[in-house]
Amino acid sequence: MSNDLKHAFGDRNNSEFVISPEGKVIIARAWSDPDQLREDLEGLVGKAETLTGVSDLEKVSKTEAERESKVATGIVPRVERPSGAQPLTVTAHEVKGGHPHYLKLRAEAASDLSSGGEGSLHLAFRLDPIHKVHWNNLAAPLRFEIRAPGGIAVEPKTVEAEKVSRAEADADPREFLIKVNRGESNEPIDLTVKYFACDDDNRWCKAVTQTFTVAWAIDRDAGRVNNRSSGGGRGMKGKGKGGKGMKGRPGSGTPDPTRILSRFDSNEDGKISRAEATGQMAARFDQADSNGDGFVTKEELIANFARRRGK
Repeated sequence: MSNDLKHAFGDRNNSEFVISPEGKVIIARAWSDPDQLREDLEGLVGKAETLTGVSDLEKVSKTEAERESKVATGIVPRVERPSGAQPLTVTAHEVKGGHPHYLKLRAEAASDLSSGGEGSLHLAFRLDPIHKVHWNNLAAPLRFEIRAPGGIAVEPKTVEAEKVSRAEADADPREFLIKVNRGESNEPIDLTVKYFACDDDNRWCKAVTQTFTVAWAIDRDAGRVNNRSSGGGRGMKGKGKGGKGMKGRPGSGTPDPTRILSRFDSNEDGKISRAEATGQMAARFDQADSNGDGFVTKEELIANFARRRGK
């Protein structure tokens, strides 16, 4: 759960390694490609006599769609996060009364705020689908309070979500934009949120209080959030973008700027920031950032590869 192995192997979101019995890395990819991996393994150990499919597994589970059919989604409009936002490190503390963590908090800030100064902080409170709960819109809406140390200005400090009248219950995230001026402080902020968690089968509703600490360090393990359109949706998705990765072993073929952008552009703003760059991308960032604006675009990647081929 601490992701020590991910950090040690380059800190990429969806990398892939094949390690020999002697402990040597014999295949490495910055982005996993299941089809190519199977081909590699067949070349190493031969083809499998039988392949197991989903239908072969004796498991019965309700799909997310079946669960969500009980509770409305797409009711509450989404709040646009700041341009170039990066996920911050969030620590969830023990819940009063011994309740589970019904809520997950995702905090994101643009580079101008995550590195200091002032800017907008995007807060998204998401119901954890594992607990099968929803918002009861007949009860008091979610309310939270931010406690900031001296030297950090926050506006507003106390926020209450708007009352939802379109549905008596829903499972959409509750999102907010907060103005923050960090000045020169690196101290984290604390947040206390109060809300009602209600069982999807309408057996109970509980008043819950949760506390979080938001630090300004970028969380490399936060993954991406899907469904950033106007509709809502349950939970956070920690998966990267779909699609196949690079074909072949490292160093073979011509680098694909589109795939490279997809791997490193964690906030999906169409460019790679210095904070997003890891491994070889970080080592070559200044070379790729030809205009020195702190970001690498697809066009700059294409031009950089052309220069390297010319050498």
